[in-house]
Amino acid sequence: MIESLKKLFSAPETEHHKPDEHQLAIAATALMVQLSRVDSEQDERELQAIIDCAIRAHNLTREEAEDILRTALNQAEDATSLYEFTGQINEALDQDAKQSLLENIWHVALADDRIDKYEEHLIRRIADLLHLNHREFMQARHRAESARS
Repeated sequence: MIESLKKLFSAPETEHHKPDEHQLAIAATALMVQLSRVDSEQDERELQAIIDCAIRAHNLTREEAEDILRTALNQAEDATSLYEFTGQINEALDQDAKQSLLENIWHVALADDRIDKYEEHLIRRIADLLHLNHREFMQARHRAESARS
């Protein structure tokens, strides 16, 4: 018994694995879900924009994107902080990919044709947690706004 306890405590730490594509899709979608809820008016247009962004960003079918949205809705409900999602994203994505994600988040915010002050504040917090600077934040916003026109 003592030998097995010694082995347990002297075992090397397990390797930390980067999140897989499915986990990243859920984390990114969960950030968008958090944004859609911040103004207390989760709009159907925002949910549709989340599905559309997931399809484009992760090369998913509509059914796969809807499944990821359901999972993300549940995880976002249970989340205690944004870091649960941004931590996974920071591990796996480079700056360009994180900026593309932020652009998709802006698409969701713009889906109901208005940017609420709480939405903008949350997007700024997400950008900070993703280690994106103000210039990258603004570029993502401008690209999302240009795509709508």
